[in-house]
Amino acid sequence: MPSTLHPAVRRQTIADALHRSACRLPDKLAVACGAVRWTYAEFDALVDRVAAGLAALGVGEGDKVAVLARNSHGFAALRFALARRGAVMVPINFMLKADEVAYILRHAGARTLATDSGLAALAREAAALDTAVERFIWLPSEDPSEPVPGMHPFDALAACNDPLPDVTLGSHDLAQIVYTSGTESTPKGAMLTHDAVLWQYVSCVINAEIAEDDRSLHALPLYHCAQLDVFFGPAIYIGSSNVITSKPVPDNLLALIEQHRITSFFAPPTVWIALLRSPLFDAGKLGSLAKGYYGASIMPVEVLKELASRLPRVRLWNLYGQTEIAPLATMLGPDDQLRKPGSCGKAVLNVETRVVNDAMQDVAVGEVGEIVHRSPHLMLGYFHDDERTQAAFQGDWFHSGDLATIDAEGFITVVDRKKDMIKTGGENVASREVEEMIYRLGAVSEVAVIGLPDPKWVEAVTAVIVVKAGHSLTEAEVIAHCNQHMAAFKSPKRVVFADTLPKNPSGKLLKRELRLRYVA
Repeated sequence: MPSTLHPAVRRQTIADALHRSACRLPDKLAVACGAVRWTYAEFDALVDRVAAGLAALGVGEGDKVAVLARNSHGFAALRFALARRGAVMVPINFMLKADEVAYILRHAGARTLATDSGLAALAREAAALDTAVERFIWLPSEDPSEPVPGMHPFDALAACNDPLPDVTLGSHDLAQIVYTSGTESTPKGAMLTHDAVLWQYVSCVINAEIAEDDRSLHALPLYHCAQLDVFFGPAIYIGSSNVITSKPVPDNLLALIEQHRITSFFAPPTVWIALLRSPLFDAGKLGSLAKGYYGASIMPVEVLKELASRLPRVRLWNLYGQTEIAPLATMLGPDDQLRKPGSCGKAVLNVETRVVNDAMQDVAVGEVGEIVHRSPHLMLGYFHDDERTQAAFQGDWFHSGDLATIDAEGFITVVDRKKDMIKTGGENVASREVEEMIYRLGAVSEVAVIGLPDPKWVEAVTAVIVVKAGHSLTEAEVIAHCNQHMAAFKSPKRVVFADTLPKNPSGKLLKRELRLRYVA
């Protein structure tokens, strides 16, 4: 029998998750950032006011609101206020260049852009490049900062006393569009609903053991779905206390862990390695730390051993996934870190994962296949991109593009990337995008961009270039050209010059051979 209840009675959105935590734990610390401290009750009430302020500013249900900002309490509040207003969040990587930001603004159709003082110039430059942006919101930063003239200040939104308009928002409605680079030179916007993100929260809470008594440090960029939705969102959902910082450097992180008695911390291997190498590292001052998480790339076995030796109380998790699955898909838990080094583990609670061949048959143990998923975490599809959406969901499974093996116990190990993605310092880089940029140099005959093992970046973007006869080119010229036109993290860290590039009989470039050749 169909229900006659009003949808609000059964509603469960990202913003409702915060409200329920505030009802359970009103006086508990929810957010600390710089000098700011909010209890759950204060945080929830603030989100109400900011949502009302957004409505008064003209932000409507379903409107796309882009956020180009570093981590702050303002970013955290805006995230939940947009959900409460029924608007769609479009987080943007602040390391992109103006034209890269502008592409996302245009593609998403964002008319509102939130930014902070440090990124205001970039935001304005990008918005001026034929976008629909008509209003700016200024967000406060971790350190004291002054509002930017001509931008609507966060404090004005937070001071709004208007009643919050009713919304028709439901759990199946769009919560965010997160742009991810693939093999193509243009980013794709993964459309994630409230229920997709919330199902993923549940998997995180169960499999990553996120708990109410955690004191979590959130240091990696909140524009990235790993920090935003694997850690910060689930922590609010379960009622943890959260410290937010925009400075993921060893001296700041080590001080915050000691000062706040942090128990839970996530970072890519590059940051864990930097902490171990810091002269300020003192295991005696990090005694509160009990849970350590890493992702984006595999932790080197020697580093795992060093972490176990120097921080023996810390249990480690390896989390694997992709933006399209909100983003957690599989997990390698603490008991298997040294037993299954390099593995990304098994599917989490609300995910079904297989490794298949081209005929969609499960591969044999040790055989290479593609990782595919089914899950309520998954995106609706790519925004305004039916062709790539259909390709991603071919055969009624989501195709990750990652190649892997599976062992007799069901543990998955990623061995290569069908999409030829490089993961450097926790960031995704599409090799084809870098190759296309390098091809703009007139002296380049051929180029292949690969990721090579690196002690700092884990994978370093490396360009192997064949120079045209009669021309000359230097490593410095290539790197300077890339740095001028694209985000620094995408630019090569190393340039190698070769006489030829290896190819198979059909002319296909053999990048795996290049990786083996230059891995020294």
